[in-house]
Amino acid sequence: MKIKGITDVFFDLDHTLWDFDKNSALTFKKIFEANNIAVNVEAFLLEYVPINLKYWKLYREAKIDKETLRFDRLNTTFKAVNFKVEDEVVHMLSKAYITHLSTFTHLFENTFEILDYLSLNYNLHIITNGFNELQQKKMKYSKIDHYFKTVTTADSANVKKPNPVIFEYALNLAKTDAGKSIMIGDSYEADIIGATNVGMDTIYFRDYNTALEQQIKQVDTLMALKKYL
Repeated sequence: MKIKGITDVFFDLDHTLWDFDKNSALTFKKIFEANNIAVNVEAFLLEYVPINLKYWKLYREAKIDKETLRFDRLNTTFKAVNFKVEDEVVHMLSKAYITHLSTFTHLFENTFEILDYLSLNYNLHIITNGFNELQQKKMKYSKIDHYFKTVTTADSANVKKPNPVIFEYALNLAKTDAGKSIMIGDSYEADIIGATNVGMDTIYFRDYNTALEQQIKQVDTLMALKKYL
């Protein structure tokens, strides 16, 4: 059933349009090979994915800063796979990871098709907790930056989703209001609850995540957004 009265569509970036897990895995493979880190990449990633999510939650809640996030998620993962590495090497790899991550450009299936479709009738925007210096590069190198009229990052708003301030900042930047806007993202806490709390409509992009309560609009693929928009 099509949603009436929407003029502005806000997307999360990582895990919603930009395939973070695939691009992250390729980045680790590249930097480990370049620096002769003889860790099993598959075993490393198996531990890293949930560890990274845990540290991002702490970062969202302002319990750790950016540098702690970047160092601790790697250091904790190396310990989890019993691979000894010096702190200075972890710091070096952390910087290399940030440098190379945006050079990989895998998007979720049909990203271009759905953005082409939506851009005909809606103003499109980004709200992301990702680092400003990275998110702009990811969008540019993936060739999707031209679709979006505004991009709001946690750095630019000085707060992170689900804080209502970042949504209000994005709405003001887009020159629209919550009642005419919808948020699409993969995080129930950051995207769905955060946007709902400021009066925005929402669609949960669950991909590999668990389905939510039936009353929450949710899709498994980007093309399924056509059901609502």
